[in-house]
Amino acid sequence: MKQGDLKSIAEASEALGVTQRTLRFYEDKGLIQPGRVGSMRVYSRREMGRMQLIMRGKRLGFSIREIGEFLSLYDGESGTIGQMQHLKSRINERLVELKEHHKAIEQTIRELEQMDREAQERIEAEAGRSN
Repeated sequence: MKQGDLKSIAEASEALGVTQRTLRFYEDKGLIQPGRVGSMRVYSRREMGRMQLIMRGKRLGFSIREIGEFLSLYDGESGTIGQMQHLKSRINERLVELKEHHKAIEQTIRELEQMDREAQERIEAEAGRSN
């Protein structure tokens, strides 16, 4: 790997939009393994890509353990059909959860809009009586 492909922890955190503490956290969890130049951590393209997958997984609501499983599949370390089916199963479970949340949010919005209309009608009715 060329030296220009490596980023310091400060450069990596800035490029990824996370804190240096966040990078150290994921390193402690074994999800990334930055190299070392002396005592300084250096992040390769691979580690930067892994961090992007980690952040995507977190954004999608997956646990650290699940993200670790996904990363091992992306690395091709043990991408058996059974593991891919497990990944697909977790993705489908998450989709069901999110769709249920979406329905609940839509229902809440409809109810709030109805309450808002009713409140506005009462305001207008009271204003008409006091004039």
